[in-house]
Amino acid sequence: MQLKKQPTSIRAALAAATCTLLAQPLVAAAQGSSTDEDDWDVQSGLLFYDETDRIQVIEPVITASKTLENGDLLTLRGVIDTITGASPNGATPTDTAQTFTSPSGDIDTTAAGETPMRSTQDMRRAFDAEWEMELSRMVRNTLSGSISNEEDFLSLSIADTVKLDLNKRHTTLAAGFAMTMDTISVEGGTPIELELLSAPAPVSTDDDGMHKNSVELLLGVTQIIDRKTLTQLNYSVSHSSGYLTDPYKFLSVIEPVTGNTLDYRYEKRPDSRTSHILNWRLNHQFNEDVIYLGYRYFMDDWGINAHTADIKYRSELGNGRYLQPHLRFYQQTAADFFRHSLVEGDPLPTHASSDLRLGEMTGRTIGVKFGMPLAGGDFTVRIEQMVQEGESSPADAIGIQQNYDLYPTLTANIIQFGYRFLF
Repeated sequence: MQLKKQPTSIRAALAAATCTLLAQPLVAAAQGSSTDEDDWDVQSGLLFYDETDRIQVIEPVITASKTLENGDLLTLRGVIDTITGASPNGATPTDTAQTFTSPSGDIDTTAAGETPMRSTQDMRRAFDAEWEMELSRMVRNTLSGSISNEEDFLSLSIADTVKLDLNKRHTTLAAGFAMTMDTISVEGGTPIELELLSAPAPVSTDDDGMHKNSVELLLGVTQIIDRKTLTQLNYSVSHSSGYLTDPYKFLSVIEPVTGNTLDYRYEKRPDSRTSHILNWRLNHQFNEDVIYLGYRYFMDDWGINAHTADIKYRSELGNGRYLQPHLRFYQQTAADFFRHSLVEGDPLPTHASSDLRLGEMTGRTIGVKFGMPLAGGDFTVRIEQMVQEGESSPADAIGIQQNYDLYPTLTANIIQFGYRFLF
């Protein structure tokens, strides 16, 4: 997703409050809930996300589900993100102050030796609707659609997932399809890829905006192993085409000996991307406590390979209260076209990006969630810290670049409050 002045890693960090259209919920075998047909099952949440010296996000979410008279399940969800702060613009630190002017006329100044940042202020509004219906005694179908809008970004998505129960409902097969259509309308015009910022007219105007289309297919199986153990394996493949470049990112052009910054070029990414994801989860209930294990493998034709391991342990404290520690580890290789900068005089590459999200990195998240009954509903609070680190001093750093941290550590603190009730 292209977001004005905002890295998509933020959206990943907000995954606890949002979900992909094809995500398949996995609930512990011994847990569940039932509601009267006249009741709405309402889940509300308020998330605070804060990156040290960078981005701050406030995100309220509300989800309401209702079982209709014919047994169909209707789910509605609304989200609002308020984003402020700053994020790296892709340029490297240097010995002098750096000033950047966007096509819209916004000016950002970075002090000598500091990582150049771009100021951020935006709001996202999103609405999802999902309708699950029973086609036959053993077959269910889920249709969903969503719309997301920002100042310069519009996203429309539709999805359909079919689930087939087998083996006395101990096995569930799933097949899904999703399609997303995005429009990016850059204020001031879309930058010409790999063009110098100092060029007289480094933008192209397109009243209709730039477009990106994505298609995703999913196959999955959920298996009840015994009355206390449930596992799930999903495979998905997605293909995106169109404008995949981040129009707000660029690279420093440096002198080949000293490493001094001479100019900047807008980044350019390939106009297509195919990704494969393998996602495995297992839930097991002990006498009362429940452990949740997960592993996710990601690979794409940009050269990125990523591994994610996740573990949660829900410890029952009695009287409906519980404590759930959480650990997540992440490792990623760099995209083939990732580089920290461009060297003056070298041939211009076909594609290039210094976006740290495309670089080699490791990440870890540690936190805890507490839940308890409250006023006829269920109250939860989740506190986590996420840390992402990369290669701060790469071997190909030139001259003064060797004096600076080219991959500053990202630390984000997350607090989320939730309340679920029947209405």
